[in-house]
Amino acid sequence: MEEPQHRVRALHTADTITVYQAYPPEIGGPAVRKGRFPTSWKRDRMTWVKPSFLWMMYRCGWGTKAGQETVLAVEISRDGFAWALRNACLSHYVRGLHADQADWKRQLRQAPTRVQWDPERDLRLAPLPYRSFQLGLAGEAATRYADEWIVGIEDVTPLAEQVHTLVRAGERDRAAELLPAERPYPLTEDVLAPLRA
Repeated sequence: MEEPQHRVRALHTADTITVYQAYPPEIGGPAVRKGRFPTSWKRDRMTWVKPSFLWMMYRCGWGTKAGQETVLAVEISRDGFAWALRNACLSHYVRGLHADQADWKRQLRQAPTRVQWDPERDLRLAPLPYRSFQLGLAGEAATRYADEWIVGIEDVTPLAEQVHTLVRAGERDRAAELLPAERPYPLTEDVLAPLRA
């Protein structure tokens, strides 16, 4: 079955969805120990969360990039995720979806969350022909994320290293078996339609 161009795929339960971020150890370590981001975590900056493990691996270079050595799996409430989607705007202008560029810019300024679609990645981190969903959280959304939505934080850096080692050894089938079980996340058309690029 062909994968649709725009679909949210994630590890999720009846109550939560898992997103990924990568931080330096001085932020990632305390976040895992306390289940919350430390005071050094910048609430006044936009933070991007990614439901795709492999897109996160592409972004952080399997946890080898400076400042992204600690890969976190952040389990958040589905209610929080729904709030983020209801209050989101696409990160770029799309003719026909927005009345005009001025309308899109106004929406972007007012929206506490942004949606971006980038090519999904395979185990070699090569682009796939369909898109991976990312969510940018700023202002009220970043505060809600940090203070209300987080259910748990897990350090998945060892998993990233293990999968990367297998990929480099040419054992892609074994590597694939270790990947998080990301399934289509249930979203109604009325939620997804205004967020398609």
